Amino acid sequence: MNIAVIGGGAIGSLVAAYLHKSGEDVVLVGREEHVKVVNKKGLSIINSSGNENIKVRAVTRLEEEYSLVIFATKTQDLEKAYDENNEFLESCLVLTTQNGVQADNILSSHFEPDQMFSSIVMFGATYMKPGEITFNFPGDWILGRSFKKLDAKTHELKEILRAAFPVVISEDIIGMKWLKLFVNFNNCLPAVIGKSMQETFSDMDLCRLSVRLLKEGVDIVQQAKIELVSLPDFSTEKILGLVNMPEDQAASIINQTLPGLSKEPLYGSILQSIMRKKISEIDFINGEVVHMATQISQQAPLNDRIVGMVHQVENNGKYFKIEEIKQAFAL
Repeated sequence: MNIAVIGGGAIGSLVAAYLHKSGEDVVLVGREEHVKVVNKKGLSIINSSGNENIKVRAVTRLEEEYSLVIFATKTQDLEKAYDENNEFLESCLVLTTQNGVQADNILSSHFEPDQMFSSIVMFGATYMKPGEITFNFPGDWILGRSFKKLDAKTHELKEILRAAFPVVISEDIIGMKWLKLFVNFNNCLPAVIGKSMQETFSDMDLCRLSVRLLKEGVDIVQQAKIELVSLPDFSTEKILGLVNMPEDQAASIINQTLPGLSKEPLYGSILQSIMRKKISEIDFINGEVVHMATQISQQAPLNDRIVGMVHQVENNGKYFKIEEIKQAFAL
């Protein structure tokens, strides 16, 4: 099987490099400045055991058809990625990797259900500069189907991907995506202050705000009768336990957990986009809860406010001071 990975950010580059390293025929589709460096010098990956350089081929657009196309752009860039490459996307299998819950719905207007696979990425990476990625922490690649039952093709795809990453098959990928949305809920706070996860969540007041955002989000989803499904290494009980315990206790757990996720500075996906002067996926993370609240005639004022703040940073390039965040949320 030959594979194209569309999206040369942190996850897309890491996936392309490690699938190539495992022996697959892979091309990475990315932006010109990244593509030039990767083709000339290879892709440099920094991880806990040191550095490695992987020579994966890169292009700015597809030039031929591929058996499998992995979409690794942010959700908000999916339509553009499809439009730029659709000449060679007619008969391929398709795998989505995006955070949030909308990626499969967006691409379903272009592909038949039998072509489409869905996934959740539990490993973390950071795009440092063209040609350089930090692999922050390992994790599973969860694979499933959004629009049909699991089949032999799903298991065949698992065998290909598992040579590069640990792969788990899910019978309810949608329920897991909703839980993963809450795993990503914290990404908004580093984005508004322009700090790493470690710096952000060393502040107890910001940990308290994280808990409040999470409680509001989980409440909206429960009112909407959406079932959260446990991830392999992260159960629904962890999220529900966190939102149901006293705020200070929950904040203390976040304070003790998130700063230790990576030895290297870890910038959430939303902040990584802003640092690259790109529109972030905030509308598909915290904004998804705001949208859901509207649908069920409820409100999510805390998440609505943080979404607006992220958009403000996107538009003017100026981060909020921590004290401004505390004042805005009465911390």
